Amino acid sequence: MGPASETEYHILLAADLCYLEPQLARQLEDRVTEVKRMLFSLIQKVRQDSDTDG
Repeated sequence: MGPASETEYHILLAADLCYLEPQLARQLEDRVTEVKRMLFSLIQKVRQDSDTDG
């Protein structure tokens, strides 16, 4: 999840430096948040599957 957090940081930085419009930055942040949630769910599922496989 490190790269997703890094992407989130770069979006915030770009918005702070006025390279992105605030509305676009919010949209991108929302997308990154969704990707992070999906990654977290995938990681949990893979770990569960590997635990049950023994």
